[in-house]
Amino acid sequence: MAKILIVGCGAIGYELATTLAEAGHDVTGLKRNPLPTSHEKFKVIRADITLPTDLEALDTDFEHIFFIVSADSRDENSYHDIYETGINNLLNRFAQTGSHAPWIFVSSTSVYGQCQGEWVDEDSVTSPNKSASLKIVNAEQKLMALNPANVVMRFSGIYGPGREYLLKMARQTPSVQQHPPYFTNRVHQRDCVGVLAFLIEQRLAGISLEQCYLASDDDPAALWEVVTWLAGQMRCNPPIAKIEENDCGTNKRCRNDRIKKLGYTFIYPDYKSGYSEIIHPAEANLPRF
Repeated sequence: MAKILIVGCGAIGYELATTLAEAGHDVTGLKRNPLPTSHEKFKVIRADITLPTDLEALDTDFEHIFFIVSADSRDENSYHDIYETGINNLLNRFAQTGSHAPWIFVSSTSVYGQCQGEWVDEDSVTSPNKSASLKIVNAEQKLMALNPANVVMRFSGIYGPGREYLLKMARQTPSVQQHPPYFTNRVHQRDCVGVLAFLIEQRLAGISLEQCYLASDDDPAALWEVVTWLAGQMRCNPPIAKIEENDCGTNKRCRNDRIKKLGYTFIYPDYKSGYSEIIHPAEANLPRF
């Protein structure tokens, strides 16, 4: 049994805390706002990591730390609050007692700035064109330099129940770039929880981990293909082709070879398997022969 702190108990953090507690670990979740429902499987501390005083009573004898916090908005100040002020406050709190518990830091593939459909992996250049994403890059670099045992976990676009941006788009007959293809990269939120639980299992088993992993499904498909398929599944009008945009932000394809080589098997290896369960929940519960 390990004593584990999960900083951030949103959808992913909550499910991870529940999963690890059910596996027998001593889990504490740190959350700024109270949980919407009662629970008994793990402890919860209400604290705002941007306020040092909120962390004064936080235990520092944790053996492992997960950081699963996202900014309140896309505003640069929000990213500063989380990825600079918040992280520094946590590091200072643990430094007060000489704690060196290794972190698993949840990051994002927004750290990549590639925009020509290039393939990217953990070793690709991280040079985002948005200053907010640069805050995440700086946090990654700080944590990896601070402790060789710290791990950065980069997730691509997370989807699942409650995260249905592409479904909403597909219902609105959107204009979507068809040629050249604009690629999208996705990971189901159940796989996010699965990957994080898998990493801590490997660490506790004595497996040496790399400092960075990328988790995205096996199918970095073109947005046109994805939206067309979703519209068909929901019996909506197909998207309308639009001319190429000169400034599309980023356009990349994510490789997941490293996490799969470590031994993780994706629950939803492509967008069709993941979205089918959301669009047709009744069919997902039917027995398979």
